[in-house]
Amino acid sequence: MAVFTDEEQQRIQKAVADAEQKTSGEIRVCIEKTCSDEALDRAVKYFAQLEMHKTRLRNGVLIYVATVDRKFAIIGDAGINKVVPEDFWDTTKEEMLSQFKFGNLVEGIVTGVTKAGEQLKQYFPHQAGDKNELSDDIAFMDGN
Repeated sequence: MAVFTDEEQQRIQKAVADAEQKTSGEIRVCIEKTCSDEALDRAVKYFAQLEMHKTRLRNGVLIYVATVDRKFAIIGDAGINKVVPEDFWDTTKEEMLSQFKFGNLVEGIVTGVTKAGEQLKQYFPHQAGDKNELSDDIAFMDGN
């Protein structure tokens, strides 16, 4: 799926790596072209499929985007949901949406990743000996 150029993919992956330097949380970006479901439901499906629930502190975050259908969602694992306020991701979603509205898909994703890292740092600061538990690569899905 040629949604992004190599340079754009590298930019997103770098944003993930940079964000994870500030937190023990794990961030993944998941992209597909179309989504016939609710974005949140699809994000939950891919969260499980990518085995994001297997982090030591259950502090994985998935940013899901359906590019053609213009849907997106952010979900966090159980460890995050136990400690953060209910509206925890609202400002991140709003900042992403403000970029998406102007067609800035990559900038919106980078903004979301950066903001997620900043948010996670409050509850899951980077720890000595912390290891990268999930790939920083973008997960490109085909809707199956």
